[in-house]
Amino acid sequence: MKKLILAVTVLGALSLLAGGKTSDTDFGLPSLNVIKQIELGPSYSCRSESEFKEGYAGTALFLSDFAKHMNSPDLLFDGACNSVNYFEAATAGDDMSLIADLGKVSLEGVSAYRAFNLEGVHSFPAYSKFARAVEVQAHHTYAVLLNDRTRRGLFVFAVNEYVPDQRVRIRYAVQSYELTLGNRVVSPGFNWERKNALQ
Repeated sequence: MKKLILAVTVLGALSLLAGGKTSDTDFGLPSLNVIKQIELGPSYSCRSESEFKEGYAGTALFLSDFAKHMNSPDLLFDGACNSVNYFEAATAGDDMSLIADLGKVSLEGVSAYRAFNLEGVHSFPAYSKFARAVEVQAHHTYAVLLNDRTRRGLFVFAVNEYVPDQRVRIRYAVQSYELTLGNRVVSPGFNWERKNALQ
């Protein structure tokens, strides 16, 4: 049943393309290198039964209207009650997205290039370590590499405030974002070295 729903949703997205919708504004793609803020909570797995019926509700970050329409978040705040809270970038079976904890660094100073190696030196300890999920740490900055059937991208975010199980306030900036739905639909303005700033 899940596969049927996914197939119907993807076909609906493809019909948007066939109907001439091929620009970044048609799919609500994010602006690049613009710092935004959001609060997520409570932790996805630390909610009541009635809250689970609301889907992801406030537990997930959706970077585009397309991701919202597909009900496929770009980032999830998760963790069982009174357990370790974590961020997850891969939420579906065919999703191969990864996330890395960059430590206590400024969000403004992380370009697409620096997301993979903050120091910019060829030293194996300096390369970012990407995994399916990472523990939530207050005042840490993270990089997320998006890779699934319909999306590719890179975004970074910093944890400004964290109350275990209850909420996390993050600032985030998208470095690269594109949809792969037959035609490529891309957020314009990608630059390896461009730093993030408030709009």
